[in-house]
Amino acid sequence: MKYILLLVFFCTASFSNLSAQQYQVESPNKTIQLLVNIEDDISWSANLNGQVVIEKASVGMQFSKGVSFGIQPQVLNHKIKHNSEFIYPVIPHKDAKILDEYTELLVSFKGKYSLSFRVYNDGIAYQFADKNKVERNVVSEQLDLTFPEHTSTFFPKEESMYSHNERYYVNSSLKDISKDDFCSLPVLFDAKSAKVLFTETALHDYPGLFLKSNGNETLKAIFPKYVLEAVDKDGKSDRVQTITKEADYIAKTKGDRTFPWRVFVIAKEDRTLVESNLTYQLAKPTALKNTDWIKPGKVAWDWYNNNNIYGVDFKSGLNTETYKYYIDFAAKNNIEYVILDEGWTKSTTDILHVNPDMDVKALIEYGKEKSVGIILWVLWKPLDANLQEILETYKHWGAKGIKIDYMQRNDQYMVNSYEQIAKLCAELELLVDFHGAFKPSGLRRTYPNVVNYEGVKGSENNKWSNEVTPEHNVTLPFIRMVAGPLDYTPGAMSNTQEINFSISFDRPMSQGTRAHQVAMYTIYEAPLQMLCESPSRYYKEQETVDFITQIPTVWDETKVLHAAVGNYIAIARKKANTWYIGAMTDWDERTLNIDLSFLDDGDYNMQIFKDGVNANKFAEDYKIENLEVNKQSVIQAKLAKGGGWSAIIVKK
Repeated sequence: MKYILLLVFFCTASFSNLSAQQYQVESPNKTIQLLVNIEDDISWSANLNGQVVIEKASVGMQFSKGVSFGIQPQVLNHKIKHNSEFIYPVIPHKDAKILDEYTELLVSFKGKYSLSFRVYNDGIAYQFADKNKVERNVVSEQLDLTFPEHTSTFFPKEESMYSHNERYYVNSSLKDISKDDFCSLPVLFDAKSAKVLFTETALHDYPGLFLKSNGNETLKAIFPKYVLEAVDKDGKSDRVQTITKEADYIAKTKGDRTFPWRVFVIAKEDRTLVESNLTYQLAKPTALKNTDWIKPGKVAWDWYNNNNIYGVDFKSGLNTETYKYYIDFAAKNNIEYVILDEGWTKSTTDILHVNPDMDVKALIEYGKEKSVGIILWVLWKPLDANLQEILETYKHWGAKGIKIDYMQRNDQYMVNSYEQIAKLCAELELLVDFHGAFKPSGLRRTYPNVVNYEGVKGSENNKWSNEVTPEHNVTLPFIRMVAGPLDYTPGAMSNTQEINFSISFDRPMSQGTRAHQVAMYTIYEAPLQMLCESPSRYYKEQETVDFITQIPTVWDETKVLHAAVGNYIAIARKKANTWYIGAMTDWDERTLNIDLSFLDDGDYNMQIFKDGVNANKFAEDYKIENLEVNKQSVIQAKLAKGGGWSAIIVKK
């Protein structure tokens, strides 16, 4: 009897091996190799220049009825095609012209589903598509992701999937991440031969993905369940909910649709992470016909500085006089917008009526007279309860956009809410800035009126923590910013070295130098970019303001000059005929050589904003100087501890 069982096992194994199918696809420049293996399940691996960077990724989807994806898959056919075309973003947060070049493998399976792989010169992405025209539930999605031994990570650890996704990145070996710890996206892995940034895009009508550690080099995808009931926390919160009922599935779905792209940016050099446009390239094209009304720009912001206006003849606070002061400041400095943050409404839940101390309609009209648009802050919960009427009211008042806060969820309902808000705001010609939000996931291409996302531990954290360090600041461009623009809200004028920093909610200060803050305006991508400090303080720092307000918020071209995750970064960006350079470092002093060979022929004037000679002791010390340069010039950028360096280069 034992011999018979052995024979059966041998025959089954042989049949399985014979039926296995493998496909190998290379990037257009031949550096990245993808190997897809279809046997009892679907798995794939990736090499960079012949070295393994992703050892194995097993993928699939389980449904409540009908065919599940990747379980005993049967291939019907496959196609390989090559694509090379240009994309011209409506709002170019990095590049105005993107080469969309890849090799695509499309595998069709019995059961009316397919799996697409795209291999780019800077990464790999895959996406399931369902052609079953039936309503059913997605019970789970499989992604078991295994990296080579000794891989480390910058892990944005989460405590709950109910989160605003503002994380500090835990730099650790993968095997030292505790079993069952999980993270939000994007997340960065260092496989020694290359770095891999994992995130998602084209996220529509589906929950966001998180990754859970297994205590070794393998992680698995987890998702928030479909929410059946969510109530106010303790029955009285205006913004925090308790999810009281969840389904045993993650999404409701209907056939003939695609699911999100799973994106892996693969980088031999750290600069590749920052230069990558993959999350934009893989997003759904714009749904809007008219986009001329979408105007990026800078914003004078009130909440960080707690309305600390001084040197005036009125009592500052949540009142009309204070916000006229903000509008006057914006107008004098060619700042396009002012935000009315928390406190302008009658209450945080009654957002159709205004604070009696603020004449919001008059402020909007006053701003219009001075060419300054008004953006209104709102909480998601009351907005979601009465979306159409509230947005139409704001449009009728003349507001230019909304800053929507405290979503804090990634489940299917919330993802759909983001798109519903974006769509209706587009119809009303309103800008959208998502705060208390998950990372950008492609919606900004489909609805380019979505001009920014938070989902980042930014400068507002200075008000209650010491975690926003220069090291953190030079980590963000390589991880969070790869997913898309980030509303970090730079511009602090109270700057300190580490030893001098203290926490103050009402009068916050930043860690690092003044030049470090200024460099953020070139380094951090944000089509709607904040100036977080009090206008009263900015008036006393007019020289700094004059430099900042020259820097655009959208770009024609981006080049990374120097890059090391968590250590330093230097970026050159072009807008029209002018080049802008920003450089930042961690707590280590360093000198970066800025090679200007990317310039065209001719002579240029370079205006530099740099750390002063005493910035290591007094972080607000800076110097502005002007140089004559050309494409043969190499300029030394000397950065203090937590320092920065910026330049504006104009052809003579």
